[in-house]
Amino acid sequence: MEDLYGTACSIICETGGERLDVFLAANLSGLTRSAAQKLLDAGRVRRGSKTMQKNHITKQGEVFLVFLEEPEDPVARPQDIPLDIVYEDNDLVVVNKPRGMVIHPAPGNHDGTLVNALLCHCAGSLSGIGGVKRPGIVHRIDKDTSGLVIAAKNDKTHIALASQLADRSLLREYEAIVRGVLKKDSDSINAPIGRHKTDRKRQAVTDISSRHAVTHYEVLLRYDGFTHVRLRLETGRTHQIRVHMAHIGFPVLGDTIYGRKKPELGLGSQCLHASKLRFVHPSSNEPIELSADLPDYFIEVLAKLRASL
Repeated sequence: MEDLYGTACSIICETGGERLDVFLAANLSGLTRSAAQKLLDAGRVRRGSKTMQKNHITKQGEVFLVFLEEPEDPVARPQDIPLDIVYEDNDLVVVNKPRGMVIHPAPGNHDGTLVNALLCHCAGSLSGIGGVKRPGIVHRIDKDTSGLVIAAKNDKTHIALASQLADRSLLREYEAIVRGVLKKDSDSINAPIGRHKTDRKRQAVTDISSRHAVTHYEVLLRYDGFTHVRLRLETGRTHQIRVHMAHIGFPVLGDTIYGRKKPELGLGSQCLHASKLRFVHPSSNEPIELSADLPDYFIEVLAKLRASL
């Protein structure tokens, strides 16, 4: 079976209850369901030493190892890029990622990513669970979302943090400015998310090949035509906050994918910041709570809104 070994990545199932081919398509960027079925038919998906079948119904906590085709340039290389380190020890590092930085190498973004910077900063000491393109990356935020991201320096830490993501004990809190004035002071959005039926690069609220998704929000301040909100992710689907807020009619300001197509208030991208993380440290079992102040671009928008009152 050695010929199966190309680029490998490990995926932990957060909820379970869906066919394995559907789960893989929803969790591997750029992978269609038919491509996932081909990987399964070729024996390139395993749970431990067991080769998995495409009709396997996933269970919460299962870890699947997927052997992908070798890409042209699979190995992320260290680059000396300055990082805003919020917390670091022998097991993990938490970075306040700037808006505009991609998390890991992908087509069109082969370098200059957070992974490239982390490989240099950590001297290559990162968990291997994410594979050669995503070493250490426990969770992701969008390129144009700023804020806190955790990277694991070893596999034990990575697995423990991924388990906290799966059981929803790892808190991820965001701040955003949305278009429109929310009437409720707080609410929850419970709407399944899957790929858009015609645009594979977008996500949508849908009942077709979708996954359970819940976002909680709280109003911080209302302005003329806009609302400053705090949001908490109960689940972590691709573009979840952006999709959910657009779904209820209050898209994130500056989001030209799910909101207005033209930039507003001087923004070139969405006004969304990952502001807080809370988790239990895998080694010490002590609670860790970290926060990142609002970046300049966000503060400037708030100042413009205050001036318009």
